[in-house]
Amino acid sequence: MSLLTIASGNLKKVAEIEAMLGPLPVDVQRQPEHLSVEETGSTYLDNAVLKAQAAADLTKTWAIADDSGLEVDALNGEPGLFSARFAKTNEEKIMKILTALQGVPYRSARFRSVMVLCNPEGKPIKHAEGICWGEILKEPAYKGGEFESLFWVRETKCSYGEMTYEQLAKLGSRGKAARSLSPYLRQELGI
Repeated sequence: MSLLTIASGNLKKVAEIEAMLGPLPVDVQRQPEHLSVEETGSTYLDNAVLKAQAAADLTKTWAIADDSGLEVDALNGEPGLFSARFAKTNEEKIMKILTALQGVPYRSARFRSVMVLCNPEGKPIKHAEGICWGEILKEPAYKGGEFESLFWVRETKCSYGEMTYEQLAKLGSRGKAARSLSPYLRQELGI
């Protein structure tokens, strides 16, 4: 079986991507703990490539990485690329969004993810994008969450953070990107 490194230190994200890849006959590992990649790109694609290349270069395996963000229409697409750096804590991020949207009836938003596959030499082979449409709630669906607790997905009748792995694989932005990338993954890894 081929070995695939998921270029992320976020255990939740690794588990989500691993679940999406579950049906494929690949051995999955997360990136080495000491790997830290500064996201200096000007697009989601740039950042995903930086992470996938670093993981491939270090592990000499196929690597997959994604970069994603929350884009709020009433905020001109912000926080977008800077979602992770929008504020210091998750609580501050949520308060900043809710404060900016106070009195705004139009609360449509989307999670956008771009996923990249790099070969063991660190060369990007293919990328794909996924979008999950929804809206920003007036308060988080649950305490202690991130943006996912504030993002309502109508099809699931719950927040993004409350979606099951099956729902994330079908409707989530990473799930949609992973599904688009899957045929290329099969082709390149010969599975």
